[in-house]
Amino acid sequence: MLNEQTMAKLYAMKLNGMAEGYEEQRQQPKMAELAFDERLGMLVDRQWRWREERALKTRLRNAKLKIQACLEDVDYRASRGVKRSQIDQLSSSEWVGYHQNVILTGPTGTGKTWLACALGQKACRDGYRVRYYVAAKLFRELSAAHVDGSFMRLSAKLTKTDLLLVDDWGMETLKESAYRDFLEILDDRQGGGATLMASQFPTELWHDTIGNPTIADAILDRLVHNAHRIKLKGETLRNPNKP
Repeated sequence: MLNEQTMAKLYAMKLNGMAEGYEEQRQQPKMAELAFDERLGMLVDRQWRWREERALKTRLRNAKLKIQACLEDVDYRASRGVKRSQIDQLSSSEWVGYHQNVILTGPTGTGKTWLACALGQKACRDGYRVRYYVAAKLFRELSAAHVDGSFMRLSAKLTKTDLLLVDDWGMETLKESAYRDFLEILDDRQGGGATLMASQFPTELWHDTIGNPTIADAILDRLVHNAHRIKLKGETLRNPNKP
C-alpha cells in the first residue's frame, strides 16, 4: 500500500522517470543489496534522462523538420561536394550558439533539404530551439499575420528561435514588403540566433530574386557575413533521399 502511494505521489509531481525507475528497482531483489545513496542516485539519473528525452521530443515536434535525417548518415563521396571536415565543424552545433549562419546551395535533388534537416535535428539534440520553413510558407504566414494582427507575435516567436531553417529560398519572386518583413526578422535575430538558408540558386543570384538592391544588400549582409557555405553538386538524390 505504501509503495502504491509513493508511486502515485511521484506521478502527481511529474517525476515519471523516477517512478518508472522505482518500479523497476522493486522488481529486482538484488537492488536491496545496494546502499541507499546508490539507489537514490540511480533514480535521480533515471528522472534526468526522462526529462531530457521528453524535452528533445518537444523540440523535434516544434521544429517541424520536413525529413527525418541525422548527420551520422551523411554520404561523403567526393562527387557530392560535402566535406567531412566541414560537417565535423558543424556537428557540435557550436555555430548555433555563436549565432552564425549556414548557406546550402546546389541543384535540385542534391540533398539540401536532407542536410538542412540533419543539421536542425542535431541542433535539437544539443538543446537548441529549431524551426523549419519552406520559404514560400514562411512568407505566407508573415502575410497572413499582418492581416489578422498577429505579426508582432509571430515575429517575436521567430526571434526567440535559436535556429531558423529557410528552405527553397528564391523559388518565387515576392513583393518588396515580404522581403522587408524578412529583413526585419533578420535584424531582430542578429546576435541572438542562427539562420540556415537552402537554395538551388547561388548567392550571386539572390540580388536578382529580391529585386530592390538596397534590401538585397541588407539581407545578404546579415546572412553571408559569418556564414558557413556548403555547395552541393552531383546527380539528383531523390532516391535515395540523402546526401
